[in-house]
This record gives sequence, C-alpha cells and structure tokens, in this order.
Amino acid sequence: MYKTIQKYWPKDKDLPERAFTLEMRKRVLDGELYDRHRHPFHYEMSESGEYVPLRERRPSVRNNLCRTVVDDSVSLLFSEGHFPTVEMQDGQRKAALHRLIKEMRLNEVMIDAATRGAVGSVAILLRVLDSRVFLNVIDTAYLTPQWNPAEPDTLLCVTEKRKVDGKALQDAGYTIADEDAATQFWFQREWDTNVERWFVPAKVGGDANAEPVVDLQKTIEHQLGFVPLVWVKNLPGGDGIDGKATFPDEAIDTQIEIDYQLSQAGRGLKFMSDPTLVIRNEANAGAPMIKGAANAIMVGQDGDAKLLEISGDSTTAVMAYVTHLREVALEAMHGNRASNEKLSAAQSGRALEMLNQALVWLADRLRISYGEGAILDLMQMIVRISNGIALRYKDGSAVGVFDASQSMSLRWPEWFDPTLQDLNVRAATLCSLCEAGLLSRATAIKVLCAEYDIENPAAEMLLISAERQPQK
Repeated sequence: MYKTIQKYWPKDKDLPERAFTLEMRKRVLDGELYDRHRHPFHYEMSESGEYVPLRERRPSVRNNLCRTVVDDSVSLLFSEGHFPTVEMQDGQRKAALHRLIKEMRLNEVMIDAATRGAVGSVAILLRVLDSRVFLNVIDTAYLTPQWNPAEPDTLLCVTEKRKVDGKALQDAGYTIADEDAATQFWFQREWDTNVERWFVPAKVGGDANAEPVVDLQKTIEHQLGFVPLVWVKNLPGGDGIDGKATFPDEAIDTQIEIDYQLSQAGRGLKFMSDPTLVIRNEANAGAPMIKGAANAIMVGQDGDAKLLEISGDSTTAVMAYVTHLREVALEAMHGNRASNEKLSAAQSGRALEMLNQALVWLADRLRISYGEGAILDLMQMIVRISNGIALRYKDGSAVGVFDASQSMSLRWPEWFDPTLQDLNVRAATLCSLCEAGLLSRATAIKVLCAEYDIENPAAEMLLISAERQPQK
C-alpha cells in the first residue's frame, strides 16, 4: 500500500532518487502521507457519481505509529534526563564548554536532529556569527556530500540544490520579476573547507551546460579549514550517504493498514448506530418516510417493516486484528511494546529497562550516530575554532581557548531513573568499593553526580572536604 500511495506524489526526474525517498519518509513522519487523497473516507461516490475505491479515500483515523516510535526513541536519547555530559581532563575548560553547550541549546538541536534524521540522515550546520556559535539543523533530501577519499569520514564539500518558485525567492529578498513569480528556479549553495558559496538562482530548463553564477553578496568566506557541517547517518546500514531509517517500509505498510482498518471500523459503528429501515408495502412504495421514534409507520395487512442491523462481532474482530498489527509494526521498529496495565507497582530502573528492552536497544544504536558521532564532532569543531577565533558568550564574556590535545568523551546517564531502593543499594556498593581501595572517592562522586544532577564534581568534592573538616 505504501508504494501505491507514493504514486499519488510527483517524482522530480531532475533530482536523485534518494530525494524522493527521503521526502516520502518525511511525509510519513509529519503525518502528510494522505494529503494527495482528495476524497474523505465517508465519500463512496465522487461528484460525477463514480464509485471511489478505499485506496483513493483519505483515512478518517490516523495513528502515526512511526512517529510515536521516533518520539519515544528520541526522548530516551536526548531528553533532559538522558542528555550526555561531555568529559574533559581540565575542569575549568569543561565548565566553560558546558556553559557554551547550554547557550547553543545543544539539547534542543539534537532532539530536532534525531527526529528529522529518523528518515535516514540529517545535517547539522555550525556557524560563527559575531564571535558566537550557532547550530542549525538541515534536511538532507536536497544535499549531496562529497567525502575525502584519503579520509572517508571527512567532508570535502556539501552541495544543496533544489527547485523553488519565483515567489519564494521574492520573499527571500531576491530580485525576481512579477511575471516569473510562478516560474521554477534552481536554488543552489555549497559549503567547502573555506567558503559558504551561494549561487544566483537560475531558471529551470535553461542551458544545462552553463556554469552557475556565484552570488558574491551572499557568499561568505569562513576560512575555518574544514566543512562546518556534521553529516549524521541515522542507523548503521543504508548506503554511502544515508543510514537506515528508524521506521522501515514494512512498518509504514502496517501503519497504513491500521489507519484503513480503524477508519472502516468507525464507518461500521456509524452504520450500527443508524440501521436502515426496510418497508414492504406496495401501497406506500416510493413515498417519503422519516425514520424515528416519534413517527409511526403504518403498513397494510400484507405489509412489513424491519431494521437492517449489524452485529458488533466484526468490530471486535477488527480491533483484535489492529492490536496484532500494532505488535507487528512495533516489533519491526523495535518500539515500546510494554503495557502500562501490567505495571502493578513502582518498578526499579533495571526492571523498566528490561521491560522496554527493544526500545533501549534502538536508542543505544542511535547513541552511536548522534552522540559519539555528531556531538563529539561538533565539540571538536568548537575546539578548533576557539584556537583561531576569540569566541564569546551571549553576555560578552570570553569563552577562552580549548586545548586540542585533550581528548573528549561522553558520559551517558542511566536509561531510567532509579528508585530510592536503587539509590540506597548503589550508595552502599560505592562505599564498600571505596573502603576496600577498589575505587577512588573522585570516581564515586562522579557516578553520584550524574544521578543527583550535580554539574561540577570537582566543586562538589571541595564542598565535601570543607564539611568534613573539624570545626574550630
């Protein structure tokens, strides 16, 4: 059914195949998959009196199970209680970097990137404007990366090329004639290691061999020495450009089946609430009849009247079928299949992790792409930029220079918040390890800081030492 619905959407032959694939997945994610269906689900006949097949109707019920799995996995990945901490050896530089991370709203940016990147890939653009760092998430359907053959994980260039109409260019500030407002133009820009290059929009269908003209007014020479853009492949696999989507095609097919089954079940319930009246009486044949409890029906001696009612067995069967389809789709996407009805009491963090094991495995794989890959790449870019540009915070104070020789890593919190019993057991375990000389107090405090939302372990150690000193 997914391939059938794709035929309702136009495919631009001037763009690569992956652009159409990513756009269709984005429509599934945004709930726009049925926007090309003109007829509502309750329309059985078109304006011309022709029967409208079910596949051409717009479902009246939409569950968007794919978006639910994406939101659940992203929340488990980058919500406020699950965002990782960047670790550095220098405590002061670490505090400065964390302050910069908060000003950049990296948490919000990564949630947006992981959500939009669920279609296969996403790009995060880093810009330095007036000595401040800003991040912007870009969809990759119209982006084409070029990698360094000697270093396959390093970008040489990224090109954006898409079709826009003249009205959109006018709104963006371009000088476009009014008669070309409905004309399509090629919009193009590219990023390389030193320049963000913009091109003058060219009409679609022009000279294909003509070289694009550089727009010198919009072109920016950043001179960073690297492409200021992080390319994120969603999940391992896919091709050389895009990773695998969070929701495969078979899950989309199942979601569509659920939409139509629920819509048909709702249609059946409406028929059950308003059964059809049948009157067998030749004398009143063709006469108008208003059905209702206030209207008595008079039939002759040989006449008869009855209501054509529908039993609810079909609706029960549909709901059982939909429940099974939902299980199949969640299994294909590694979504959360746990039921809240099965939780009779408060569960420990470990019990909840086991209960949501499939979703945890999905988020664990996403940590590789968006955490160990994207976040650390962005941090390394900031380190390199700080050695050439005097970065500043929003209040005007200096960020300072970061040492490029210091390694950085991510410390991830627990998947689920521990209960008081979990905290007591862990605290007792850490005390035993410290007393036995198997663990340092500094490491134990770092472990506890993540659980109690303490940002600076070094400052916490100083406070503990001050409190443990005898009062004079």
